[in-house]
Amino acid sequence: MPARKEMRFFFDDPFAVAEYARKADPELCALIIASAEDSAEDRFKFDMPWDLERTAEYVAFDGEIDWLRQPGDDPEWVYAFNRCRFWATMGQAYALTRDEKFPEAIVRQMSGWIAGVRRADPAAAPAWRTLDVGLRLGYWIRAFECVKSSEAVTPEACALFEDSVGEQADFLMENAWNDFHLMSNWGVLANHGLFMAGLFLSNSVYADEALSRLAKNIEIQVYRDGQQWEQSPTYHNEVASLFLDVITLADRNKVSVPETIRRKTRDMLRAALFSAKPDHRNILMGDSDEVDVRGLLTRGAYVFADQTLRFGGLARPDFEAAWDLGEEGMAAYEALPSVPPARADKWFPDGGNLYFRSDWSGDAAFVHFANATLGAGHGHADKLHVDISAFGEDILTDAGRMTYVFGKDRVSFKEMKAHNTVVADGKELYTLKDSWECDNLAHGTPTRFFSDARYGYGDGGHAGYFDRGIYLRRRVVFIKPDIVVICDGFYASGGHKYNQYFHFGATGELAGEDSAFVFDGRSVRADVRFHASELSAKVIDSRVSPHYNLSVPNKAVETTVKAGGFGSAYAFFALSPAGKRKALNVEKLPVHSTFKGIRFADASVEAFSVVFGERHYTLVFAHKEYASPTDTFKTDGCVGFGQTVVFDRLAGETSIGTVLNW
Repeated sequence: MPARKEMRFFFDDPFAVAEYARKADPELCALIIASAEDSAEDRFKFDMPWDLERTAEYVAFDGEIDWLRQPGDDPEWVYAFNRCRFWATMGQAYALTRDEKFPEAIVRQMSGWIAGVRRADPAAAPAWRTLDVGLRLGYWIRAFECVKSSEAVTPEACALFEDSVGEQADFLMENAWNDFHLMSNWGVLANHGLFMAGLFLSNSVYADEALSRLAKNIEIQVYRDGQQWEQSPTYHNEVASLFLDVITLADRNKVSVPETIRRKTRDMLRAALFSAKPDHRNILMGDSDEVDVRGLLTRGAYVFADQTLRFGGLARPDFEAAWDLGEEGMAAYEALPSVPPARADKWFPDGGNLYFRSDWSGDAAFVHFANATLGAGHGHADKLHVDISAFGEDILTDAGRMTYVFGKDRVSFKEMKAHNTVVADGKELYTLKDSWECDNLAHGTPTRFFSDARYGYGDGGHAGYFDRGIYLRRRVVFIKPDIVVICDGFYASGGHKYNQYFHFGATGELAGEDSAFVFDGRSVRADVRFHASELSAKVIDSRVSPHYNLSVPNKAVETTVKAGGFGSAYAFFALSPAGKRKALNVEKLPVHSTFKGIRFADASVEAFSVVFGERHYTLVFAHKEYASPTDTFKTDGCVGFGQTVVFDRLAGETSIGTVLNW
């Protein structure tokens, strides 16, 4: 190899990392080698956990590879193919096996790609989108750092490689910065690659410009509370991962990083910790796949020496984390103490998401309530959506993304009916113009949040149906550790029809009729009751997409509520371990004015008795102001004041109770 100033990469010795990885996860090592063998024989399939857009079928080439061939109707295949993530996999396989066929295949394919996918060729445009160039540079450099000691990596191959890295970096310097790249994750993906190219080529112009751009990206794209603006955990985590790359490589190469990048990257990781379910998987919000976040948090814990992120990370670095931490990082991570967050619940007021959990164990109950912005092209019509999981299993789930090809599937997975929310008068909230753009965006009203050791509470609404004279409000009450109550208020003039949708996890069975249903999962049972003055409910077929290009069947409940003027509807969920059923009883209660001596109309104040096993609660929901000139409510022997109030009857509460919202 020719003399070249070496950058300090994530790892110093790929063979030492491979030895650790072989012991840490022999099964994944075997999969890596098998996948690399396919790629070395020009057979490609994107089915690894880190593939952004997965595929299920192999695409094979006899003879010369056609890098621009699109085997189906989804152009994402061409984009993924030209990112060359499989070269990084072949690099890891070489470190695991020392089999020269892997670097030989990389050099052969790289030479063919450079000769056949020319920047100046208009037909090659699908391979030269800025985000793909950025990702490609990252994967190429990862592959090179694994195979550079191979005899197949000749001086001629190195020169060819370095020249192409420089050409691609020049392309990003010229094309990867404008108003679109400022606000889009494309800017992060592209300029992350530019930064890596700058370090690899010892070109400070590339590296400095990339850091300047990335600082602006994170400043505008990541809210003060740490959530990335696109309302997709998958893209939030991908962006956070790329910023971790930048910080790690900058530190190892003694390059100064803007403070805003460090601060907001850490904020993003804290947000990923709170937004992950107790089984460590992210929710399927927006364009998301189901991914375990512990590897990401493991890297963040090391980079920031953060004991709370260490709590959310892996017990020991796994295969992927090992390559990102290197020998030095793995030792530092394992020595880092683990400290759980001080609170179990978290409100992200800028992001518009609320997360509650009964505790930080793997069997904890978890509730997510969304009242966020659309989140641009990767966001879905999920205003007022709720997720629930417990005992390691989904009870209410989001739909996921399925595909980016505009058509029936893309529409059905993005629309309101695919989410656990409310549709008024059969009208979808947004009008989809294509896979990315919508009309008629809805404004979400400010959300209220309350949390203590016994309760979690979220309250929000949206103005998406103002053209029909309707305002929708949803309140979510989490009675820890195992009762969730959803109260929907329909503020309207005239008569309207409302449909609530509740999509249940794909791993259980849903049965019931009228207003009573049961979800029996592998590890959880959920008893469900619905209530409204005029309500019908039925089980319907649905689908959930845990990964791109994959959907599995599940069941949903669709309720229909008709109301003239104001109306309300309630859903009660009581959660138990599978096989340990406790009785649930829900009873509507009359509510009186203690000062006026009248019974409040349901449109003003409603109350319910909820008995689950031995526990007993009285819940009061006020829909309008009622205290004039002075007043309190009385129901079931309980006296209090507020819009949303809970009385713990087993604890003897009959006065004041816990006010979740005044």
